[in-house]
Amino acid sequence: MQIDIITVLPELLESPLSHSIMKRAKDKGLLQVHIHSLRKWAVNEYGQVDDYQYGGGAGMVMMCEPLAKAIDDLQKEVTYDAIIFLTPDGKTLNQKIANSLSLKKNLLMICGHYKGIDERIREHYVTMEISIGDYVLSGGELAAAVLVDALGRLLPGVLNDETSALTDSFQDNLLAPPVYTRPSDFRGWKVPEILLGGDPKKIEEWRYEKATERTKQRRPDLLQEDEV
Repeated sequence: MQIDIITVLPELLESPLSHSIMKRAKDKGLLQVHIHSLRKWAVNEYGQVDDYQYGGGAGMVMMCEPLAKAIDDLQKEVTYDAIIFLTPDGKTLNQKIANSLSLKKNLLMICGHYKGIDERIREHYVTMEISIGDYVLSGGELAAAVLVDALGRLLPGVLNDETSALTDSFQDNLLAPPVYTRPSDFRGWKVPEILLGGDPKKIEEWRYEKATERTKQRRPDLLQEDEV
């Protein structure tokens, strides 16, 4: 998978995508992430990529011209399956969206900043808008990092145990069940006996029961979605 990211602050993306599982994915050649500074396509020698909004109001807006030129240039080299704008008013990211996007080959992400981007870019270039929650960040860079991480870990061969991603929370609309490790008895707090018994069938039944129970308690809306 190749992911290109357009941003005015490429430095914000360097650390999140250079460690842990994302580093492993890139080292294995399973994920390529290219970060592009929008200022490369600035309208003048001062690196301008934003301007005041028409009609007045607080906050600068990322200009049409730099973004359009950046996207046009990148599209000369790559055919994108989706051009994604990270924005608070986009569709809220969930596991189903992550699963679907992880099957794509090439994605382009646009990180908003300031007051947002010129609406004409959204109308003529963007094919998908994604939010990571009902709150506002200083820019789309951290949201892009979240999305890249959510996709990258789903790529076959990235995780050491391929079944790990399949048993994460939100797969099958269930939260993950409780997990335990050594010692089996810590301060009198004991691991459930069924997990120590070695019967795979009973353990899976227990995990499903606990996952369903936890989901009913904490996120009953997920079970309602499953019924629909």
